[in-house]
Amino acid sequence: MHLSAFSVVDSYAEDVAAGRDRYAELLALADAGERAGLSTIWVAEHHFHAGGVCPSPPVLLSAIASRTTRIRIGVLVSVLPFHNPVELAEQYAMVDQLARGRLNLGVGSGYIPLEFEGFGVDPATKRERFDAALETLLAGLRGEPIVPSGAGRRSLNVSPVQRPHPPIWIAVQRREALPFVARRGLSVALVPYATVGSVGELGSQITEFRSHLPPGAKVTVSVALHLYAGAHPNRARHALQRYLDSRLATQSSFYQDKVRRDPSHASAATIESTGFALFGEASDVVERLEAYRAAGVDEVLGIFDFGGLPVPDVTSSVEALAGRFRA
Repeated sequence: MHLSAFSVVDSYAEDVAAGRDRYAELLALADAGERAGLSTIWVAEHHFHAGGVCPSPPVLLSAIASRTTRIRIGVLVSVLPFHNPVELAEQYAMVDQLARGRLNLGVGSGYIPLEFEGFGVDPATKRERFDAALETLLAGLRGEPIVPSGAGRRSLNVSPVQRPHPPIWIAVQRREALPFVARRGLSVALVPYATVGSVGELGSQITEFRSHLPPGAKVTVSVALHLYAGAHPNRARHALQRYLDSRLATQSSFYQDKVRRDPSHASAATIESTGFALFGEASDVVERLEAYRAAGVDEVLGIFDFGGLPVPDVTSSVEALAGRFRA
């Protein structure tokens, strides 16, 4: 099991007014992950709200690539229904070139209503758009001709370092989508605090996913968890509550549905008690992460920089956990 960092790059008006720079903080997180030995640093794509201020992951990932040499870089996710897939293939091929073959490419169909409104995309069409865009994206990255209507046979003029393309993850928030991802032989990313009620339920989903994999498929099951290692867990609890409030305010649909079914899941205390947020001394956090190894998780996506948690707490958590974590 590997340990990585995953940031939604959430931002808060009062922090901005106080002079905090989320992009500088994200780069500091990347630097800490590079030094400490994390596997990958992942960033999320969001639009039109402060719950995530990275509308262009290729730009941010290129900045990270320019200052690191070892850590892999990834997007979770590129929201395919919002973009021209040919342009995405070009952009991410360039990122993989700049990173010298260190790109992980996560894709998804989107889940926040105001983002669909902002792009003028009907959410009812998102799965059809996703399927078509993924086919074009992968073909472009493989160097195959892409044929827009009336344009003739055209291929990209840049190719990724990794062949036939960078490793692909699909983010899944609906259990019924797991067989679809598995049958394609692709890796999967899960965010359990927003979708399931227990580590046992998560383990059941992972077992189901693996049961549908083609023979010999080599995939990664990546799971996002809020992590804090240090002497001040109450700071992390306060930051987590702030983060959860922001996710509800941005109409994060799957998390909203979970809270609608059980309002207690709007509480940081509930998320921590179910094991989807691990706070405490590093040795304790590492010990509790063993439950995820037993559930079949291959990669823990540590959400370290949530809710405006102070940068020293973020970087010290990364250093403490990476130093103790053993794959």
